[in-house]
Amino acid sequence: MNNTLKAELWKQYGAALDMLENALVKCPDTLWDGEDKFWYNAYHCLFFTDYDLTTDPENFHPPEPYTMSEMDPSGIMPERTYSKEELISYLRHSREKARKLLGRPIVELSIMRWNNQRRNYSMIEHLLHSMRHIQHHTGQLNMMLGKIDHDLPIWVSQTKVEL
Repeated sequence: MNNTLKAELWKQYGAALDMLENALVKCPDTLWDGEDKFWYNAYHCLFFTDYDLTTDPENFHPPEPYTMSEMDPSGIMPERTYSKEELISYLRHSREKARKLLGRPIVELSIMRWNNQRRNYSMIEHLLHSMRHIQHHTGQLNMMLGKIDHDLPIWVSQTKVEL
């Protein structure tokens, strides 16, 4: 892998985060904590984005005020509804975490492994896996938005944020 590929990976990973942010910004208050739990779908995506960007997943802890509820095997939801501002802040935290990870030397990135009890991936494959997870949930959020307003957030081809 060379620096061009690393930059292109960032442009696409960043674009996935941009699209998720666009859906968060577009969500009206009436949908945020409605029947479909827009906020929770977004939170789930952001929690696992943060987790996926961790180089030592066995010692992962999200930043305050977020909890480890997503790791509870009983499927318990967080104790409270997170606000739009809190989730946008969490997204920005993950964007910076991704920038730092992809800013590492190319040789280091190419040999890193992402390992937990269920997966043993190269870091590159894991970043692609994570990007697909972000897009999956962004699609769900856009579907929820489309039920009430057909003026959906635009497609982002590449992030404008520099690596």
